[in-house]
Amino acid sequence: MKVLIVLAHPEKSSLTCSLAHIAKESFEAIGDEVQVSDLYAMNWKSSVDRDDFPAYKPERLFVCAASKDATQNGTLTDDVVAEQQKLLWADALLLVFPFWWFSVPAILKGWVERVFSFGFGYGIGEYNDVHWGDRYGEGTLFGKRAMLITSVGGWQTHYSARGINGPIDDLLYPINHGILFYSGYEVLPPFVVYRSDSLDAQGFAQVSENLRKRTASFKETIPINFRRQNGGDYAIPSLELHEELSPGCSGMGLHIKKADN
Repeated sequence: MKVLIVLAHPEKSSLTCSLAHIAKESFEAIGDEVQVSDLYAMNWKSSVDRDDFPAYKPERLFVCAASKDATQNGTLTDDVVAEQQKLLWADALLLVFPFWWFSVPAILKGWVERVFSFGFGYGIGEYNDVHWGDRYGEGTLFGKRAMLITSVGGWQTHYSARGINGPIDDLLYPINHGILFYSGYEVLPPFVVYRSDSLDAQGFAQVSENLRKRTASFKETIPINFRRQNGGDYAIPSLELHEELSPGCSGMGLHIKKADN
């Protein structure tokens, strides 16, 4: 298997960087090939602006249109093309980051915004009776797997079903569903480290062992069963879940298919 690890932390001695290193060593130990995009070490440009689309001529910048034009015409910048080539090479993507302000660090969000260009990370087709858009379980990255490795400062109970921060699966939903599944990946349950700032040597040893087990079982792990956009569960073109599915329910959990719905 070929694995791309995208790392987002400015401190080399951080827990986050250690987790990325453990994941890399673990995959390599079982014969997998690994590449690492260390965004801070690369001095990754995180903001999308006109410089990303040097061939785009209109006076007003429409980012979506410019992204589509650049992808189709081969005029994306070299740094973006290099990351896209890594994604095409890889069978699996791991995003490794600290969970800052209920999201990914800005540099990682900027990597997604620039690299997942229109026509590569997503696409919206013309409405017809069969298909509307290469996204949510389809698209260029279909058939590949992805997983989040993230650290949070709070206790696990803070991120439980009744915890003050909200359930961790809901908080990670915009990343798992809105970025990874949106662009075609099968998304595995995340690897989350709690109380990361309080982790002692014994705790780190246990976390390291748990992560090695997750990498060893990566190929066999059952992905989150998100509903595919074009799998028949949604009305076209409204993209609302059919009323007979999960009646009386709402929220993010609707879009994960259970055995009985």
